[in-house]
Amino acid sequence: MKIELGALRFLSIGLGFLLLFHGLDKLAHGTWGAYKVLDDLGIPFKEYLRYVVFAGEIVAPLFLVFGQFTRLAGGFIAVYMFLIILFVQHEKVFTLGQHGGWAIELPVLYMLGGITLFLSKE
Repeated sequence: MKIELGALRFLSIGLGFLLLFHGLDKLAHGTWGAYKVLDDLGIPFKEYLRYVVFAGEIVAPLFLVFGQFTRLAGGFIAVYMFLIILFVQHEKVFTLGQHGGWAIELPVLYMLGGITLFLSKE
């Protein structure tokens, strides 16, 4: 089955654009939430690792929006979202949200979009 390049480009722009809003929030309010999660997990170098948030929510999405390194950016976003689910959203994996949807559907959708772009031949 062949997916047209236009559809992958549309996914790339949409995924990047939507993730950018999360990154802009981190620019405006800081990455202290990421620092706290890393600190609670006892991970060393948390002062520096919290800036990976900018790579996952600003740099990679910008690459997607501008169509550069699409597979690499999609793969990075997929791994980043998996880690978000694993370390931040893990308590919600088996729960439903306020309106009956899966509580972690948004990070899962971002992760699936990243996997799709990573596996594409674009």
